[in-house]
Amino acid sequence: MDFAGRTAFITGGSRGIGLGIARELARRGANVAVAGRSGADAERAAADIATNGINARGYACNVANLAEVQEAAARAITDLGSVDFLVANAGITRDKLLLRMTPADWDDVIATNLTGVYNCAKVFASHFVKQRRGRIVTISSVVGLTGNAGQANYAASKAGILGLTRSLAKELAPRGITANVVAPGYIRTDMTDDLSEEIQRKLLESIPLKRFGTVEDVANVVLFLLSGLADYVTGQVINCDGGMVMA
Repeated sequence: MDFAGRTAFITGGSRGIGLGIARELARRGANVAVAGRSGADAERAAADIATNGINARGYACNVANLAEVQEAAARAITDLGSVDFLVANAGITRDKLLLRMTPADWDDVIATNLTGVYNCAKVFASHFVKQRRGRIVTISSVVGLTGNAGQANYAASKAGILGLTRSLAKELAPRGITANVVAPGYIRTDMTDDLSEEIQRKLLESIPLKRFGTVEDVANVVLFLLSGLADYVTGQVINCDGGMVMA
């Protein structure tokens, strides 16, 4: 998968799964726009990626704010010439049982995780339609398929991404633009590293492959969907979860 001459805009790209995707794309020749709520963190991530001779730029962008998305997209298109791929990865959690969940807990998660995808897709779909090419990959979660106690807001936001992306796939297919979803399971990050050994053991029991995923595992699925190998794939949800959810 050679992405030389292509450019990706990645939200939540300064850490975790987003940063892993950005690095793997750059390793295969893509230019990268790293968008993050902290402009300083996004710029540091971009500087690290650019050391490989790749044109990488960092942008401050709260995806819940349409005006900020429009500004970051315009700057990226100007700085990098064009954008071919959108990877909508930005997400937050505010985990609580429903009876303890405040309206702010609900609104913040929906605004970032779901409205943020809408904002990014709206802005970049317009750009992709004009250039008559483009790929959209959204990052959901297996929790959006199964639900999870204490994560009603997060699960609702990630389930909403499925319907949104499938609708985008149908609307944009006549213009040659694809839209697909990657739904990660338990991925090895700072969050999982902080879990107790007992909790990690119980989680591993639910994973047929008996290991947590890595950010590279998720990045590899995203890269496939962005590549020419997936020209005939759109409107699909691909779980990257070690076999946790088989439906």
